[in-house]
Amino acid sequence: MPTPLQRRAFLRYGSAALALTGLALAGCGQDPADKLELNAVATQDEGENALIDVGSGDFGVLNYAYALEQLESAFYDRVLAGSYHRRASAAENYALFDIHEHEKVHRDFFKAAIAALGGTPIPNLAPDFSGIDFDNRTSVLTAARTFEDLGVAAYNGAGPLLRSPELLTIAGKIVSVEARHAALIRDIIQDGTFVGPDVVDLRTGLNQSLRPAQVAALANRFLQPGSKLNVSGLSRG
Repeated sequence: MPTPLQRRAFLRYGSAALALTGLALAGCGQDPADKLELNAVATQDEGENALIDVGSGDFGVLNYAYALEQLESAFYDRVLAGSYHRRASAAENYALFDIHEHEKVHRDFFKAAIAALGGTPIPNLAPDFSGIDFDNRTSVLTAARTFEDLGVAAYNGAGPLLRSPELLTIAGKIVSVEARHAALIRDIIQDGTFVGPDVVDLRTGLNQSLRPAQVAALANRFLQPGSKLNVSGLSRG
């Protein structure tokens, strides 16, 4: 089994590769930015009622994904700082550490890719994890299952909104990792539940998908006022 140091080094290099992939999109054949609708990241209203507008078109989808990856990354930051993590088994610690590193890679990739393609990344979001006890195993793993299942369903629902085939390919690669996370967390909670009927339609074998509006309604429960998302620009959501 790789040591944490080896795993960390691998993921660090993986982060660099993802960033280079995003930057390379701007230089291949037709500039993918030509296919993207320019977005204007903005807030609506003022103060505590402000909403973060993710924008529209492909940039809107990228910012939408960036918002979710920010939320997941912040969650695992807190997990690794809590006492449950320090008491967990070696296997659970490895899983939580790897997921944490993956989410940071995804978060940083989206921020870099949006800027590289000429868009405006949304601001850093302020999470609200007040309902999660990071010292309690059940509370942490239940929240992790919520975030991972939500992430997979969000990517599935947003995929049809992307116009750029290059970006759709990358999103497909990221959602496959998110699905591995979701399956792992589910099996840590209860062995054999990784394809539960609440997430996979047993008739079709397809994972559920959620529209951006549905995802934002759930994600906003874990975001502080002023950081809640407005996804109305994703018109098919």
